[in-house]
Amino acid sequence: MHIPDGYLSPATCAALYACAAPFWYLSLQRIKRMLHTRMVPMLSLFAAFSFVVMMFNLPLPGGTTGHAVGVGIASIVLGPWAAMLAISMALLIQAFFFGDGGIMALGANCFNIAVVGSLVASLVYRVIGGRSSLDSRRRLIAAALSGYAAINISALLTAIEFGIQPMLYRDAAGTPLYAPYPLGIAIPAMMIGHLTFAGIAEAIVSAGVVSYLQRSDLSLLKLTAPDAAASENGVDLVVPVNGWRSTRSLWIGLAALMIMTPLGLLATGAAWGEWGPEDFNNPEIRDQITRSSLNQAAPEMAPRGMQRLATVWTAPMPDYAPPFLRSETFGYIMSAMFGVGLIILSFLLIGRLMQRRQGT
Repeated sequence: MHIPDGYLSPATCAALYACAAPFWYLSLQRIKRMLHTRMVPMLSLFAAFSFVVMMFNLPLPGGTTGHAVGVGIASIVLGPWAAMLAISMALLIQAFFFGDGGIMALGANCFNIAVVGSLVASLVYRVIGGRSSLDSRRRLIAAALSGYAAINISALLTAIEFGIQPMLYRDAAGTPLYAPYPLGIAIPAMMIGHLTFAGIAEAIVSAGVVSYLQRSDLSLLKLTAPDAAASENGVDLVVPVNGWRSTRSLWIGLAALMIMTPLGLLATGAAWGEWGPEDFNNPEIRDQITRSSLNQAAPEMAPRGMQRLATVWTAPMPDYAPPFLRSETFGYIMSAMFGVGLIILSFLLIGRLMQRRQGT
């Protein structure tokens, strides 16, 4: 679901940057007063969690792969506006340093996953959760359905953006310039895997973290459910100010996940719509592309526009494989640690800048 450069036209990329930009601005305005308190560690934590959980690739029908994105639980704990920033930061780090998603397509990826995904997850969670107590089973169902809905709506938007490219952008001979498959193929090819495996994974992640918080720290669920009873006993909770200390156990759990990230290497094959231009020249990969695209034959060579835009940016550690490390497993773990460190540093800097602007 990370759109690489070359699959969308420059005009489409610009339009989706324009769609995402107002939401980035509004999210900063909504939370800027909290960026120097508990929101910095919370943003860092859930951006880092999203970054790490996206490294756990799952095998999908047709030989492709997919993954959860963490947008459900981020929206449940942080609210939609803060979640937009957290998920966008994770996508930014992935694109610039690891080549997971394109630089030109970053606006599209952020709009699909961070913006729309956060809004959908938050809406579903609030509607289904209602005013039920924070430790109720209803909250678990709401969390699971919010994650499931968010990732599937994001995937649908991605499929539509892929599918309209052949309609809008062709060369003189009628050959698609960017993403080669039309809506009739892009939508089912993308959605089959997300409605089944990836969507279920996102539901399990969302409900699993909420279940843990129900047992360990209900206060972290209070921010997005201010009218809910804290517990079945009606105990009122106050959202803590010291976010670093209050989330220590979650950071420990995240560290354990980073160590386990090499499990994501077990699923082979690329996600649908994330093939490189060179893959279209490989008979074995072309066969896999065909099978995962409703048996519609893959182009014999990458579309011309895709070839031109795919090299706009070369990530220093493509595919989470630092070039100075020979061990793929150790490189994957180091990439997770490096990415999480960059996320923490980025939010600390943003918080400091926002604090200075408020002081002037």
